[in-house]
Amino acid sequence: MLAYFENHYFLNKMTENKTSNRFAFIMITSLFFMWGFVHNLDPILIPHLKKAFSLSTLQASLVDSAVFIAYFVMALPAGAIMKKYGYKAGILTGLALFAIGSYLFIPSANTQLYTFFLLSLFVIACGLTILETAANPYASLLGPPEKAVQRLNLAQSFNGLAATLAPIIGAKIILTKGYSDAALNAMTASARDVALAAEASSVKMPYLVLGSIILLIAIIFYFMKLPEIKEGDGVASVSNVFHALKHRHLSWAVAAQFFYVGAQVCVFSFFILYATKAAGISEMEAATYAGFGVGMAFMIGRFVGTFFMKFIPPVKLLMIYSLICSVLSILAIFITGIIAVYVIIGIAFFMSIMFPTIFSLGIKDLGGDTKFGSSLIIMAIVGGALLPPLFGYISDVTQNIQMGYIVPLACFVVIFFFGITGYKVVKS
Repeated sequence: MLAYFENHYFLNKMTENKTSNRFAFIMITSLFFMWGFVHNLDPILIPHLKKAFSLSTLQASLVDSAVFIAYFVMALPAGAIMKKYGYKAGILTGLALFAIGSYLFIPSANTQLYTFFLLSLFVIACGLTILETAANPYASLLGPPEKAVQRLNLAQSFNGLAATLAPIIGAKIILTKGYSDAALNAMTASARDVALAAEASSVKMPYLVLGSIILLIAIIFYFMKLPEIKEGDGVASVSNVFHALKHRHLSWAVAAQFFYVGAQVCVFSFFILYATKAAGISEMEAATYAGFGVGMAFMIGRFVGTFFMKFIPPVKLLMIYSLICSVLSILAIFITGIIAVYVIIGIAFFMSIMFPTIFSLGIKDLGGDTKFGSSLIIMAIVGGALLPPLFGYISDVTQNIQMGYIVPLACFVVIFFFGITGYKVVKS
């Protein structure tokens, strides 16, 4: 009889843990969607602010720089927060900064200062840095280790869903008040200033709504109980960032992630500018392609890639996909017309699995170094701040935005070499 009750209690406990893990995974996945959504509003913001403030391509690329420099600044503090207070504290801190930065778009639009917009984006990105530093390893470790890469790819698939919806929604809300260059040139100086001010102000409502949604999610996380996860054996509490870097495969993953994020930001953020020049279509048409084409391909690529990983080792799939993206990047440089748009859509599909796959392979077998390892890989997202300006500079110098694809090409080559050898765990 005692054995019966013990078994019954054990089964109930297992069921309770599975339910708790499932709800935790759903909530964590919602974070992937939300930061994916705000990141993929940037391709709308870049041409919008470029026109509103009469910016060059290089100056407009500072939108990405403001966002991704935060990853370099905040990644290690994020790791320290989680090391001391845990994953839940990190998530709540990240959500708070995310909401504050979104609300800052209202005074940014009122002051009509480009630097204030950049500051608002920086605050949002500080929150995203903490969220990604917490959510990526949490999703990876919340379950059987052998399914870690698939689990993280599944969570990241909803990041891809956001990449589909954000450009479509953002274009309808933000770009609808856009004025053509011809219309602006026909206006008087004062009328043009009023028109451009109205364009800049159109960002207030979407970011007000976004901030409110994030605040609601933060309240839910505050009251819910997140399951504790074990990070494995290996490193005592003296673990630090320098100790974490002794793992060869982690160092490779940091480098690979730097170049991957740089490539992704170049592809996504410059897509509308690229499509209007290479294919000769309007900004609204390009925004539609960004959502239903690039974003959809990115999302489907994540789900398809997660499925393929049941049959193909993730690292081999990463190597194959990076090789395909290298070839497509060469085509993006030379092909014109609507086919150039489909080439970029192809790149979005095949690069979709790269971030979660590199991340999971990078934190594999880190044990007590996992939190700092996660911080370092998230810090590598600074590639999204440094490489797009190079893309913009090449585009401005050559007077051809297609030549900027030299940058993603180089990035995918680095990822290919990570897939060949860099991922291997070398035991001390």
